[in-house]
Amino acid sequence: MPSSPRPFPAIRRFLPLGALVLAGVLFFAFGGHRYVSVDALADNRQWLVGLVARAGPVAPLAFILAYAGLIAVSVPAGALMTLTGGFLFGPWFGTLYCITGATLGAVIAFLAARAGLAGLAARAGVWARRIETGFRDNGLLYLLVLRLIPLFPFWLVNLAAGAAGLRLPIFVLGTFFGIIPVTLILASLGNGLGMLVEEGRSPDLAILFQPSVLLPLIGLAVLALLPIVYKRWRAATGREPA
Repeated sequence: MPSSPRPFPAIRRFLPLGALVLAGVLFFAFGGHRYVSVDALADNRQWLVGLVARAGPVAPLAFILAYAGLIAVSVPAGALMTLTGGFLFGPWFGTLYCITGATLGAVIAFLAARAGLAGLAARAGVWARRIETGFRDNGLLYLLVLRLIPLFPFWLVNLAAGAAGLRLPIFVLGTFFGIIPVTLILASLGNGLGMLVEEGRSPDLAILFQPSVLLPLIGLAVLALLPIVYKRWRAATGREPA
């Protein structure tokens, strides 16, 4: 007697992604978003400093896990958490902890998206298939560009890379190194939060879009794209590598 098919095999693929979406919905439903703001950070800065002092060496680990959790459920809190990391741990250690937390959370979201959305691009039209092909052929360079320029939502890049089936090592490398410049800028800005608050000001995240900051980031992104441009030029002209 033939065995019956396994029940709901396709649904199981979506369980990890569904769990993350549900966690994100619950975060907003229970008012977590009220604490994800620059004003909330400024108002609670003394409490946070005391908490870190009492936690000692556990504080960096707790911060990394909190950062990773918010990124994994696609809460757009990366900039605020990076400011917080710079304020609590200084620009250098803050940058390190933020990069670690952001990369860990991004990997969780990426793996969930890859499990649930794999093959979606092939059914979503020509434009989506081109993106999938780009990620497959030049995944590291494409991801570096998307991470370097702060115009692309962090959570959306995680999902898109997962749906395109990008390999995990490439995703980890591109995310970790690609977010270093912006993270260092925001952590340095957060390091001066106390002084800014005392002066009656708040950190201006628009600094990322000032020409003196954005243009160098775009320059790095262009450098990352040069190998792709050269490869396509060589293919178009029929030139072979020397």
